Amino acid sequence: MLLSRSLKSQRLSYRRLAPPSPRVGRVGPKGRGGGEIASRPPEPEADRSIAEEAPLPDANASTLPTLGEGEGAKPTNIEKSADPTLAEPEPVIPPVEEELPIPVNIAEEPFEQTLSEVLTPPVHVQEPVIDVPVPVEPVAPAKPASSKVTVTRTVEEKRAAEPAAPEPEKRLSWFERLRKGLSRSSQQLGDSIGGIFTRRKLDEDTLQDLEDVLIQADLGMETAIRITGTLSATRYGKDISSEEVRTIMATEIEKVLAPVAKPLELDLSHKPHVILVVGVNGTGKTTTIGKLAAKLTAGGLSVMLAAGDTFRAAAIEQLHIWGQRTGAPVVSSKLGADAAGLAFDAWQQAKEAGSDVLIIDTAGRLQNRTELMDELAKIVRVLGKNDPEAPHTVLQTLDATTGQNALNQVEIFKNIAGVNGLVMTKLDGTARGGILVAISAKHKLPVYFIGVGEQVEDLEPFAAKDFAKAIAGVA
Repeated sequence: MLLSRSLKSQRLSYRRLAPPSPRVGRVGPKGRGGGEIASRPPEPEADRSIAEEAPLPDANASTLPTLGEGEGAKPTNIEKSADPTLAEPEPVIPPVEEELPIPVNIAEEPFEQTLSEVLTPPVHVQEPVIDVPVPVEPVAPAKPASSKVTVTRTVEEKRAAEPAAPEPEKRLSWFERLRKGLSRSSQQLGDSIGGIFTRRKLDEDTLQDLEDVLIQADLGMETAIRITGTLSATRYGKDISSEEVRTIMATEIEKVLAPVAKPLELDLSHKPHVILVVGVNGTGKTTTIGKLAAKLTAGGLSVMLAAGDTFRAAAIEQLHIWGQRTGAPVVSSKLGADAAGLAFDAWQQAKEAGSDVLIIDTAGRLQNRTELMDELAKIVRVLGKNDPEAPHTVLQTLDATTGQNALNQVEIFKNIAGVNGLVMTKLDGTARGGILVAISAKHKLPVYFIGVGEQVEDLEPFAAKDFAKAIAGVA
């Protein structure tokens, strides 16, 4: 009995101290049948079986059996008590809660922590503290031994090696641009005059040579006779230099051009004021329309454009581009449409929109093409149905490179379309700028604008004095 209680106490102490271990297979004590127990049965079931089959021995027994008397001897009560599997039922003792490591079953639960996280003790994260930087007074760098700093010297050398930034190009005045544009015409004319008046008195032969030079410069017969007549009346028989001849020539050209140098006037009592632009192919009609629209819109006028050159897709597209640049709406139709019908629709739209000015482009046509000139006359008639005085302004663009043929062009377009104003273009690309003087002397039509470049500002109102001085080469 004492031995049984001692074994119970030992087993209880063992259970309190030993941590629970996973159930793994082991070789246990031999059972009654001599076999080995492969695994330990659950303890509660063993206690119930022992309580039913083997009652506790009597405490008043007189003799104690000896342990292990032969292999075949039956086990005694002490052996039953000593065997943990045959122990009697024990009172239920509440388990002692101890902080023991929990075995992790790798096969059943995913390993969510890394090894470094398991081995690293937990770190208590504190709330972030925002440090406000305290302004620190800048510390002046130590002064070098010499007055020249290496970095500064390097920067100076680098700046010296770098090319200087180009200065913005100075904008030329209109007269300077005009002289530049007419430089080819004036240079050729000046060289010819200089060859005549080199240490030579003014006589009949000299005057005849000068007249030939002026006619070859496309100034026209009338202007040439006018210039030579003035020289003969004032300087005949005297020595005269080429500079003096150019000065007299500039004065006489200005007298020819002054009556035709008029500004374009728009009568806004007729809304819209219709401007019809005509001319032969390649004289710059569409570009002139775009530049003129830019000037008018910049002056606060509302402008509408009409793409009347229905034979050329590029002209329609080009006019739309100018419309986008100037903010002027563009009326256009499909390629090959009736130009007169388009002009009629454009006038109605401009009237409804309250536009101040309507500028109509037309297809380029040679003056000797009768059917094309008849179409131009039709456009003029259709516009007259809307407004008896329309078109109010008929501008003809002239290419300065055309030369004497421009005289014939003006004659025919004036008769068919009623041209009442001229625009001379491309004066910067020819040595035949004198043709404007010949046209003005013969037809006496107002010259509203001249062009010496591709920019909007390169189309300017015509000034007789500036043009005369520029073509004569007088500063």
